[in-house]
Amino acid sequence: MTFSDTQQQGAAGDAPGRLSHRQVTTVMSGLVLGMFLGALDQTVVSSALRTIADDLQGLTAQAWVTTAYLVTATIATPLYGKLSDLHGRRPAYLAAIALFTAGSLLCGCATSIYELAAFRALQGLGGGGLMSLAMTIVADITTPRERGRYQGWFMAVFGGASIVGPLVGGAFADRSSLLGIDGWRWIFLINVPLAAVAAVAIVRVLRFPHRRVRHRLDYAGALALAVGLVPLLTIAEQGRSWGWASPGALLLYAIGVVGLTVFVVVEWRTGDAALLPPRLFRIHAFRLGVGLHFVVGIGMFGAMTTLPLYLQLVRGMSPMAAGLATLPTVFANLAVTLLVGRLISRTGRFKVHLVAGLGSFTAAMLVFATLRVDSPLWQAALGMALMGAGLGASMQTLTTLAQSEVPRTDMGAATASVNFFRSNGGTVGTAAFLSILFSTAAGRIADRLAEARHDPAYRRLLAQSDNAHALAGVLRPGGGVDLEDSAFLHALDRGAALPFLEGYVASMRTVFLTGAAVALVAFLLAAWRVPNLTLSDE
Repeated sequence: MTFSDTQQQGAAGDAPGRLSHRQVTTVMSGLVLGMFLGALDQTVVSSALRTIADDLQGLTAQAWVTTAYLVTATIATPLYGKLSDLHGRRPAYLAAIALFTAGSLLCGCATSIYELAAFRALQGLGGGGLMSLAMTIVADITTPRERGRYQGWFMAVFGGASIVGPLVGGAFADRSSLLGIDGWRWIFLINVPLAAVAAVAIVRVLRFPHRRVRHRLDYAGALALAVGLVPLLTIAEQGRSWGWASPGALLLYAIGVVGLTVFVVVEWRTGDAALLPPRLFRIHAFRLGVGLHFVVGIGMFGAMTTLPLYLQLVRGMSPMAAGLATLPTVFANLAVTLLVGRLISRTGRFKVHLVAGLGSFTAAMLVFATLRVDSPLWQAALGMALMGAGLGASMQTLTTLAQSEVPRTDMGAATASVNFFRSNGGTVGTAAFLSILFSTAAGRIADRLAEARHDPAYRRLLAQSDNAHALAGVLRPGGGVDLEDSAFLHALDRGAALPFLEGYVASMRTVFLTGAAVALVAFLLAAWRVPNLTLSDE
């Protein structure tokens, strides 16, 4: 089905005409698959990374595999928004699919960890467009009131991909080979046929006329943004291993600050043609939307990084079992996302759902902060359900808020900005939460070990041959611990491991309380600053 015959247009420059629900869902069929691929590849490698690094003999450089994708995807996001405003959504979306497919194919053929990181960077150039352009296209073909109904599907897909990713990655990594190819390589190769299906769907259904914006591309702004963000994103990902105050880190901070300063100056001077047009930030709803996306992104990605560590390190689950244990997040996210989308479509009001969602997310962080080593799984599941419901209600409404007062000619740049700020918030959240966790865990574990050693029964446990062998190289002479590799926990007797588990839980409690504080800031901002708008039906 195409829409060139079904739409009644005015002048050639008019925005797309009103589409039926069936026509919109036809377009969605291709967009959802493309966005799923982009979202999945942010998490699918995590559970398989150790296997990949071992096979490519690059254990110490494995972090670059995730960093490379994150950096290029973040940088590319605003570029796609501007390119789609200039040249149309379909060409930009097909270009994103092509880059993503080429990167995926090359990743599946990588022969070293550095090759894989380079190919992941290419993959990220495409992945950055798959997510932001999908939401931009939906904004093009729906009214503000209808938008939440359809964008809710994307939020459900995004949340589901965050949970399914580690499951898929773990399943492929567990296979030594599949059809004569290393199992982990299928994590990337499976993207090729799926991306081809998405491209065919886009070519067939995405045919509405484009209103061209006659501006040049902001090359100077794009270069300044890259110079500013690449060093900062790199140190956010690598700072824990390099040292946050090391000479190399300080140099990257300086380069990043200079780059971002130049970017702001260039954007103000460029005016309407800017990569992130300054005029958008004069719109109150847009400023609130992207600001809250950044804050919520900190809490969301931080929680999604830390919770699997609780399930795997403390509860002893495998990556696949931990992924299955987080299904309450997926189910709650899907149910609430679809319900809120329908309610917004019916009433045109979204603030109540945004505030309720952020309140639920804050409550989830507080539930996670009460977890102990022996907490029942239903307690963690309750927190997951609250988190899924909170994100389901808030993420789509934040996007709706940011888009609500933006002119259609800037919709690509505005929607890309939403994803850009959320991605950067996620990077900050992941880096900050993991830094808090691992910088405090060693000291707390050492304190609990010192206390436990006063117990003769615990000293006898440590003296047992299996436990002594597992702890070889972990316990340092001065009473400290080496936590670079957590594999020893699986070999320890549960009683001998208890001080380690309690130390980890104590640090995770600090992490989740930090997340609760961040979520509370977003909740208060939403409650007091977001206007109670009624979305139009035009």
